[in-house]
Amino acid sequence: MNNKNLVMIVVLVVVLGGAYWYGSAQYKKGVAAGKVAAQADIEAQQKEMAAKAGDDAAKAANPFKVANPLEGVSSNPFEEAKNTLNPFQ
Repeated sequence: MNNKNLVMIVVLVVVLGGAYWYGSAQYKKGVAAGKVAAQADIEAQQKEMAAKAGDDAAKAANPFKVANPLEGVSSNPFEEAKNTLNPFQ
């Protein structure tokens, strides 16, 4: 019985050691992939913010920018009233 228990303990220690090694290797691999993904995401955000800041600065520095006075005006303002008053057309 003593020899059988010793073999079981050795097998258990080997299995637990292998599981620990495999788990730590997978963890390190996941952390490395996460760092690479996070770094790429941060770089993309920085590029987007730089482009937006440049566009905002260009818009603010343009002295010739004029608002369109006809924006939102329909070509025939009476068309809507005509359709409302005559629903059979």
